[in-house]
Amino acid sequence: MARPTARVLSLLELLQSGGVRTVAELAGRLEVDERTVRRYVQHLIDLEVPVESVRGRYGGYRLARGHRLPPLMLDEEEALAVLLGLTVGGRTAPSARTRTAGETAAAKLRRVLPARLGQRLDAVLESLSFTAPGGVATPDSGVLLPLAAAVRGHQPVRVTYTSADGRRSERTLHPHGLVVHADRWYVTGIDPASGEARTLRLDRVEQVRTLPGTFEPPAGLDPAEDLLSGFASAAYRHEVSLRVRATHEEIRRRLPASVAVVRETPDPAWLHVELRVESLEWLPAVLASLDRAFVIDRPVELRALVSALAERLAASAARRDAIP
Repeated sequence: MARPTARVLSLLELLQSGGVRTVAELAGRLEVDERTVRRYVQHLIDLEVPVESVRGRYGGYRLARGHRLPPLMLDEEEALAVLLGLTVGGRTAPSARTRTAGETAAAKLRRVLPARLGQRLDAVLESLSFTAPGGVATPDSGVLLPLAAAVRGHQPVRVTYTSADGRRSERTLHPHGLVVHADRWYVTGIDPASGEARTLRLDRVEQVRTLPGTFEPPAGLDPAEDLLSGFASAAYRHEVSLRVRATHEEIRRRLPASVAVVRETPDPAWLHVELRVESLEWLPAVLASLDRAFVIDRPVELRALVSALAERLAASAARRDAIP
């Protein structure tokens, strides 16, 4: 966009915010002289934008009252923020009517965007999944947009990444999907050198560079499920193995997919549950709250903690004396 045209559009945005704007104020905001402001105003009038001249001590320019303005012209960051806001808001809307309104508003916005920008934003929405409803801040578009395009086009990327311990490195990734989990954005994929699954937080990605070539994503791909399974199987201090006489739904009410991996067993009445946790102290109460039969395969320390909780509960149930 030519610089004078950009300033004319900036002038329109200032006038759209309402009220009367003095020539001196507009000149300062646009970093031009007052004569140039008057020329820009004439450009808007030539485009049939109803700019009114207000005379007097506090005079200047304003838009005609009650005039229906043309559609807003959004840059890449603004369009991305609005579309993602409508998408995320639709997931948490209290009624079907509100959700429908959000969907139709997003569709209208999408129709008036330039084709190239619309395609880039479509790539984000098509590659995005959520592990649960919730609000989330939009990542840097310089990171999000190229990653979304790479997910959509099955293209490898090279990213600059800072790990949790502060180490900065260059990483190559075959990106599979973008996932929003617990108010954070992640990209899931495969390290092509090792073949191992990788999950990167977008707020720790500084640069994204698309590499030549394409890759074939695995069949049955589910980035959100891969993210949750990765969290549940991450390396922690304790590896817990249980068998629980319950349904998937009953177990998931207490042990979500980000915490535990649940698998079938030869006996359909029982399910195998695996967790990797830093502390065992919270597990006995959770297992008790399941209110279902369970067997602790490992570790032995968990059995002792469950027994200790059972003894405390039994003692409390037997106590009849008044509390001082």
